[in-house]
Amino acid sequence: MHSDVSRVEDLTVWRAAKALAVSSYRATDRFPKAEEYGLKSQIRRAAVSVPTNIAEGSGRYSKKDFVRFLRIARGSLSELESLLMVAIELEMLDRASGGELSAQARQVGRMLSGLIRSISG
Repeated sequence: MHSDVSRVEDLTVWRAAKALAVSSYRATDRFPKAEEYGLKSQIRRAAVSVPTNIAEGSGRYSKKDFVRFLRIARGSLSELESLLMVAIELEMLDRASGGELSAQARQVGRMLSGLIRSISG
């Protein structure tokens, strides 16, 4: 593992991203059956991509690779935020649940940006 931590689970940003993925999965459980392979699937894939890219990057042996995967995670997070807005607009997610997920996503985004800056520094 590249960083000073020995396991990805020790990274605060990974734990927050994993919690966001779990929350996203739970929130989409209530989506209409017709969205099984549509918006529901897209939200889940974008959400789980964030912690998995953090994990993959942390397993690399160069700062450059780690930062590249953190940026990919940041892109997936932006995708998730956009998908959440669509789900709220279509009333598949109520504003309270969607707002909570969006707030979690913004927090993860700030953490990712900070980590990228500290490594790239």
